[in-house]
Amino acid sequence: MFRSNNIVARIFERQIRTPPPGTSVHCARRFYENLVPSYTIYDVECPDHLFRKFTDDGQYLICFSRNHQELIVYRPTWLSFSCTEEDCDVHDLPPKAKKFDSFFTQLYCVSLASSNELICKDFFLYMESNRFGLFATSTAQIHDAPAVGGAIQGVPSIEKITFHLLRLEDGVVLDEKVFNDDFVNLAHNMGVFLYDDLLAIVSLRYQTVHILQIRDSGNLVDVRAIGAFCREDDELFLNSNAPSMGIRDKSKQHQLTENHVENGLQQSRLSPENAFVSGIKQRLLSFIFRGIWNEETNHTLRVQYLKKKFYFHFQDYIDLIIWKVQFLDRHHLLIKFGSVDGAVSRTTDHHPAFFAVYNMETTDIVAFYQNNADELYLLFEHFCDHFHTTSKNSLYMNFISSHSNNIHTREQLRSLRNKATSSSQFVKKMLASLPINSQALSPSPYFDQSLYRFDEKLISAADRHRQSTDHPIKFILRRPPQTLRFKIKPGPEGGNIDNRTKKISSFLFHPFLPFALSIQQTLFLQPSAVNVHFRR
Repeated sequence: MFRSNNIVARIFERQIRTPPPGTSVHCARRFYENLVPSYTIYDVECPDHLFRKFTDDGQYLICFSRNHQELIVYRPTWLSFSCTEEDCDVHDLPPKAKKFDSFFTQLYCVSLASSNELICKDFFLYMESNRFGLFATSTAQIHDAPAVGGAIQGVPSIEKITFHLLRLEDGVVLDEKVFNDDFVNLAHNMGVFLYDDLLAIVSLRYQTVHILQIRDSGNLVDVRAIGAFCREDDELFLNSNAPSMGIRDKSKQHQLTENHVENGLQQSRLSPENAFVSGIKQRLLSFIFRGIWNEETNHTLRVQYLKKKFYFHFQDYIDLIIWKVQFLDRHHLLIKFGSVDGAVSRTTDHHPAFFAVYNMETTDIVAFYQNNADELYLLFEHFCDHFHTTSKNSLYMNFISSHSNNIHTREQLRSLRNKATSSSQFVKKMLASLPINSQALSPSPYFDQSLYRFDEKLISAADRHRQSTDHPIKFILRRPPQTLRFKIKPGPEGGNIDNRTKKISSFLFHPFLPFALSIQQTLFLQPSAVNVHFRR
């Protein structure tokens, strides 16, 4: 049905009509078809910062200094000016509209990194209930670090990784968590997942999932560590039974335990001489063995199946390492396993991978899938929202489009599957996004596929840089009359003069206001070109 673009008519319609049961929020969101960031101020005068993102509640804009040493936090405001004429819309905006300070107020600037550390500009997690922000600083990577103390060969090492918990209201550092001689994948929050007040940090180098709790007081409290041991008393049991289990060199084991205390967790890194399989790996092998054992009741066939499916691939299972982790709920983790090469490479599509669902309370593996499993893909297709953490504080956070809640996104997915030459390769490609990166999608209503369609090669809700284009990005209404509603154009108004230099763009949309920033930058650390898009 045709909807008037006149916002007054829509407000009047809201007064005289009652939406169908359960659709009031969807009807209210249609106002975003009228309220759009259609006006652009090009090349705003702004400080030379690295602009990260708006917080999910829209209260703060997170930025970093160019030297990766300082955190700068702004409060979004709105351009205000006076006009004495009758029709102010026909007049140009005042000169101050070209200034960044007209749209944002700086709250504070905090130095986070020490002299030899740098802020990880791609890492930031926001705890909306307490307005806490989690940031990370680290020293440089050592790519050829020796594998000592139980470390995985081939995984880089970082001398020091520090997680900083800040109260964003005033910039006070509440707590810090330090990892020494370890490796956590900080790019795009890949190695860290936040679920309510629980935090999962994956140590790739020592194959440990550290579970922490963020208290209301602002403390980071260790809850458990999953890796070499699964239960809190596993290490005590092994140490007390060491003589009967043939562990001869207990002094060496004690030394390894002391090394791991540096990262705040008393957990032994068992050396090859001890020949122990890690706790999480033992759970995985047991689950695979029992699954194959229960496939057949005939003893002869059981033995044949075990030889073919388990013992033949036994070393492959032993060599698997934890790549990535996410919470499914407060008790279950989705863990991705793969080879060492895949853990440190930028693309994992060509590496074999497996997914396991782990119950932290019972320490059991409850499901296991290969990365081309149709069963897991169907779960992901129909229940995609269950892989994303829902917000208890902001309702609009639960309307991020996915192929399980949006018919247009689902049709796009099925169209891609029909065009795929290999069903198995398509499933692998889709499941490569699991586990989901924490807080990686923008909740802006202008990315709602039920309201707008746009070229997802140029812009999307995903927190990623895009190759810049001189053509404006069009946002077209999904509903009749399906007209162009507004355009977003990064870079200078007249286009780029030098087309030889490769440029990338990023887009920061406010979570609920008709307001956005487009940032175009080159790869040579030149100042960024920042445009402000808003509703005038």
